Amino acid sequence: MSCVAEDLVSYENLERIFNPRSIAVVGVSTKGTGFASGIMVSLKAIGYEGTMYPVNPRGGSYLGFDIYRRIEDIPGEIDFAIIAVPASSVAEALESCRKKGAAGAEILSAGFSELGTEEGIALEREITEVARRGIRVIGPNCFGLYCPKSGITLLPGPDLSRKSGPVAFLSQSGGMSIDFAHLGKWMGVMFSKVISFGNGADLRETELLDYLCNDPETGVISMYTEGVNDGEAFFEALAKTALIKPVVIYKGGLSKAGSRAVASHTASMGGNKVIWESVLRQCNAVQVRSLPELAQTSLAFARIPEGTYNRITVMGGGGALGIAACDAAERMNITIPRLKEEISESILALLPKPGSSALNPIDVANPHVPPQVLKEVLLKAAEDDSVDLQIMIQLFYHYKVLSSALGVPVKEVTPYRELADAVADVVRATRKPVVLVMPNNKQDANSLDVEEMRRDARAAFLEKGVPVFDELDDALRAITHVSKYYARRGVLTGIKSR
Repeated sequence: MSCVAEDLVSYENLERIFNPRSIAVVGVSTKGTGFASGIMVSLKAIGYEGTMYPVNPRGGSYLGFDIYRRIEDIPGEIDFAIIAVPASSVAEALESCRKKGAAGAEILSAGFSELGTEEGIALEREITEVARRGIRVIGPNCFGLYCPKSGITLLPGPDLSRKSGPVAFLSQSGGMSIDFAHLGKWMGVMFSKVISFGNGADLRETELLDYLCNDPETGVISMYTEGVNDGEAFFEALAKTALIKPVVIYKGGLSKAGSRAVASHTASMGGNKVIWESVLRQCNAVQVRSLPELAQTSLAFARIPEGTYNRITVMGGGGALGIAACDAAERMNITIPRLKEEISESILALLPKPGSSALNPIDVANPHVPPQVLKEVLLKAAEDDSVDLQIMIQLFYHYKVLSSALGVPVKEVTPYRELADAVADVVRATRKPVVLVMPNNKQDANSLDVEEMRRDARAAFLEKGVPVFDELDDALRAITHVSKYYARRGVLTGIKSR
C-alpha cells in the first residue's frame, strides 16, 4: 500500500525546497543579530554546502559573503529563499524570489494574521496571492525547515544533528519545532525533516502530510498542531496516511484556556476537545499529551519493529522494581506472563543468590550482574513463546559506589558498552525487541560523573538500535502506543504485523 502524489509538480518543488543547491537569504544585516543574519550563522555552523546569497539594499559583506542589493542581482539560480524583512516588505521580496525561479521560501518574519489586525490579515493575504502565482511558502511567523541530509536548519538550530533518520515533524509552533529537534538529538530520535510552518499562509498540515506520506525518507510522522484550516481535508489526509505510516499527534489548545492562547499564537481555531479526540481515534492517529511523550513515542515507533507487544518480560535488580512494573503494566493492559517452569529454573540457575527470582518479573538481585549473565537470561526468557518484547531496567548509578572505592571515574567501571553489545546479540538471535530503562535517582551535585556516564551509555545502546527510556512508565506507554496502532491498522487494512 502506498500514497499517491496527486500533484507531481508540487511534489518536485518541495523536493527542491528540502534539498536546495542554492539559497537566497533576504534581510541580512551587517549589524546586530536579526533573523536573516542568525539563519546564515546557523546554516554555516551546521555545514550547509550549497551556495548562499545574502541580500540587503545596503550591500556590504557578511561572514565572508558579498551581500547583493537586490534579489534580481543574484548571478545564479536559486532553489530556495529565506525571508526575514519587515512584514510590509515580505510580499514584494517573495514576488522577486518567484520571478528568480525559486521553488519556495520560508518567511521568518512575524506581524501577520497572528496579530488579529486588519493590516496583519491583509499582509498575509498578499503572501497567499504571490504563492498562487507559482512559489511555495513556509510561514510566515515560523522557524523554517530542518533537513539533516541537505544541511538546512531552523533559525535557532546551528548545533542540530546531521544524522538523518525516519522521523518527520510538522509543527505550527517554531519553539516546539526547535525543542523537539533538541530532544531528539539526545534521546535518539533521528529526523528526515522538521517543518515549522507557523501561520501556514500556503503550505500547512494537510499538504505537508500528503508530501510526507510519499516521502521515502520518512517512516514516522509526528505533529504538533493547534488548529487546521480545512478540517475535512486534513482528516481525510490523516486517515489515508495513518493506514501507511504511524502519525503521532500532540494537539495543543484542547483546554478552554489553551484554546484562547492558540488564537493569539498562530490565528488558528483550536476546536472542540471531544471532536478532536474522536476523529484522531477514527483515523488511527496516535494522540499524545506532551512534548516528552511525543518524543518517546516517536522513538519507540522508529526503533521497535512493526508489531503488537502485549506480553513482556521485565528484568531488573530489586523486587520492588518488579512489583512496580506489574502495577504499571496492568494499568496499560500489558501482560507480564509467568515464564514456563523449565525456563524459570534455567534462568534462576544463572542468577546470584540469595534474593533473585525468575518467575517474571525477573529479579537479578543486584545491579552488578555481569553483562554475559544478563545476556543469557534474556536469551532464555525469549525462548518462551508467550513473550513478545523484553524490558531491561539498569540502575547504572549504583556503580558510583564502586568507582569511589576504586578512585576511578564511574564510566570506567560501568560495563554499559559490553551490555549494549550483549543486548544487540540477543535481539539478533531472538528477533524479539529489547528496551532499556535507565532511571537515575542520584542527581546530587557530587554525581555529575554519573550523568556523563548515563549519556555515554544511552549513546552506546542507541548505536546498537536499542531504544532507551528514563522511566519504566514512559517505556510502557510508548510500547502501548506502538501496539495499539499496529493492531488497529491490521483491523482496518487486513494486513497484520508480526
